[in-house]
Amino acid sequence: MKLKAKFFIFFLALMSLPLLASAQNYKYYYTTFGGALGGYDAVEYFNLAKNADAVKGKSEFSFKYRELTWYFKSQENLNKFKANPEKYAPVFGGYCAYAIAAKSKLVSPDANAWDIVDGKLYLNYSDKTLSKWRADQSNFITQGNANWKKKGYTNP
Repeated sequence: MKLKAKFFIFFLALMSLPLLASAQNYKYYYTTFGGALGGYDAVEYFNLAKNADAVKGKSEFSFKYRELTWYFKSQENLNKFKANPEKYAPVFGGYCAYAIAAKSKLVSPDANAWDIVDGKLYLNYSDKTLSKWRADQSNFITQGNANWKKKGYTNP
């Protein structure tokens, strides 16, 4: 291999070290279309009746947290999130709680398959998955926390 090629590979490896270091300590959140939680309002889940549909946020009520844009339906919800984002940010980065617990996999959630347990928001892949999750929540939370930690992430 030529010296220039070796130098280039070394340079790329060296430049990627800060990215790898920050990724290990970074809370990983599910995003789509540039927004955390696919643009759904994390605070509004705490105002909804069980099994109600999630509510999309609006661009005029947005906030950057953990380098992601979070959207809210109102200024009131935005203010609540700003005051205590870890209270409202979902567990397991907003990924399917059942998939993290049962398979240690990052699976995109359905915003309408949600649950709040002990003041924490959990999202799931589908209503069917949510039913499985609810059948053994306590054990799934314990296993999910262990699997999430193994991935190097922390929950809010």
